[in-house]
Amino acid sequence: MTALPSPLLTVTAEEGRGWVRLRLTGDLDYDTSHELVVRAGDWLAVRPDLRDLRLGCAELRLCDSMGVSALLQIHRDAAAQGVALHVEDAPPFLDRIMRITGIDHLFAARQEERRPARGAGEAAPPPEQRPSPSS
Repeated sequence: MTALPSPLLTVTAEEGRGWVRLRLTGDLDYDTSHELVVRAGDWLAVRPDLRDLRLGCAELRLCDSMGVSALLQIHRDAAAQGVALHVEDAPPFLDRIMRITGIDHLFAARQEERRPARGAGEAAPPPEQRPSPSS
């Protein structure tokens, strides 16, 4: 039986010298995560010159635990070949998932794009930095 591409996730590719960007549109979940892992693996296999694999996530609508698992698998596969994996334009929900789960450091995002994690084990600011109730 041949699996058909899921209408819930569309993956389009752009490539350049030493890089490939996979643009994700839709849902990265239980039903679609395997498709993304396979597509990323295909690019890793056919591009021995690849230095950067970029996942463009601006149009991603959802990411569940299987989607997170897919990101981790792609990271492992890319790292095994010396390829940096970049998660670009993460929507706020994906950015939050990556921070809370502690995996955001695995993806080669620029440091200025990172927001400090809140809530995931981070201490509250010292009292002198907290806004007063009257302000």
